[in-house]
Amino acid sequence: MEKLSHTEIERYARHIILPEIGGAGQQKLKAAKVCVIGAGGLGSPVLLYLAASGVGTLGVVDDDEVSLSNLQRQIIHPTSAVHQPKTHSAATTLNEVNPQTVIRTHQERITADNAEQLLGDYDFVVDGSDNFETRYLIADMAEKLAIPLVSGALGRFDGSLTVLVPYENGNPRYRDLFPEPPPTGAVPTCAEAGVLGAIAGVIGSLQATEIIKLITGAGDPLIGKLLLYDALEARFDQIKYRRIS
Repeated sequence: MEKLSHTEIERYARHIILPEIGGAGQQKLKAAKVCVIGAGGLGSPVLLYLAASGVGTLGVVDDDEVSLSNLQRQIIHPTSAVHQPKTHSAATTLNEVNPQTVIRTHQERITADNAEQLLGDYDFVVDGSDNFETRYLIADMAEKLAIPLVSGALGRFDGSLTVLVPYENGNPRYRDLFPEPPPTGAVPTCAEAGVLGAIAGVIGSLQATEIIKLITGAGDPLIGKLLLYDALEARFDQIKYRRIS
């Protein structure tokens, strides 16, 4: 495993002094390749914290452009990036945050046709998408490729996340938690229902934390557990689920 430079040791000193991470864990972060689907509300804090933490390679998948209505929650994008591709805007910001992290941009929508090619070169996947079709596609492909996945979702004043490592020890799959997507139009989008911007920061930061735990081996990841956050009640709850087939 590649050694850390003197600059990296200084940059990541507050990680390295943590016994649960240490120099070995920081080297694992440097060697890791993480693909983040979506450079929006969830993807913004995920990408920022993973770059700052020293993840060696970050893939950014998004086919959209920055709009003014994004900026209330998509904190990776400055006002000057409005109308720019989100991948370009995100890469510009991330290169300023940590020029030692390699940023790969994929300015395209993940589909059944390209999912295997997009995800196949990465060690971990974070789902920051905003629709059920994409969530199920990512979960199914991550399971097929045996890639750990951190999946998150947002509501108006709430959010949730879970960790999926289904190929190990009979761990549950996304479809054990949510067997089928809801009917089209049954759940309103953020544009239709609204969303408190800071909720994306809470859930996205937790997603980044779970990826760092998976990479370094620190702590107990949310495998087989769904973490729920209710902002209006300032409450976290946890639901356990298991593999059903």
